[in-house]
Amino acid sequence: MSSDATTTAATVPTGPEEATEHPVTPGYAENKAAHLRRLARIEGQVRGIARMVEDDTYCIDVLTQVSAVTRALQAVSLGLLDEHIAHCVVDAARESDEAAAEKVAEVQAAIARLVRS
Repeated sequence: MSSDATTTAATVPTGPEEATEHPVTPGYAENKAAHLRRLARIEGQVRGIARMVEDDTYCIDVLTQVSAVTRALQAVSLGLLDEHIAHCVVDAARESDEAAAEKVAEVQAAIARLVRS
């Protein structure tokens, strides 16, 4: 694991009004730098879209770029979800049936939010 992977207390939202606090090492810890690079690239794309709107770029060209950013964010989401399942859910399943059920419910809610977005 990289030096970026530290165990810290984190607030983990489980629903729109719920959050739990517990020590965690995020499932994405090993790929944190890659995720941050990808998110920085997406941030640049979003700034580019803002410039396109400021410059009165043709609507379809702007929408094409919005679609590209949306796909990029979906790819980040799927990667994070995969790592969460492989790390956090599997670890919980090893811990106890109750912990496993809690993590499965958490990931099901996350998937539902992703599908709705």
